[in-house]
Amino acid sequence: MQRYTEVLFFTTTPTTSSLRRQGPIQRYQIGDAMPKAGYVYILASRRNGTLYTGVTHDVARRVWEHKHDLIEGFTRQYQIHRLVYYEWHRDIRDAIRREKQIKKWKRAWKIRLIEERNPEWRDLYDELLDALYPPELGGGNSERRQ
Repeated sequence: MQRYTEVLFFTTTPTTSSLRRQGPIQRYQIGDAMPKAGYVYILASRRNGTLYTGVTHDVARRVWEHKHDLIEGFTRQYQIHRLVYYEWHRDIRDAIRREKQIKKWKRAWKIRLIEERNPEWRDLYDELLDALYPPELGGGNSERRQ
């Protein structure tokens, strides 16, 4: 007899911290590895400034590293610290494909993508932390906010 576990995925949007069900319930055989989820994110130096597109499985940690210039290269050189867009993918491989797709886009397309969900180019980092680690569930994460 095979045993299964059912997993229900939830996601949040960049403009709200409300949870939404993402797709159907997934069934995994007990003992099978579930795919690792991933995020595509866009950082900006300022409104209509320099953009950086990245992918990670831990978006809160990765953005925190960018904000504190712990990652050498483009984002440190051009002071790109504002999280202006992110999207969640159930499978990291899908997130990698999406990142590659967005990186090939014209700048105007990226700006349109950002402004559809974040027209004021707010830094979404604190909202992201609240969505991932809700305070009512004990997820203050003050060390990540500094």
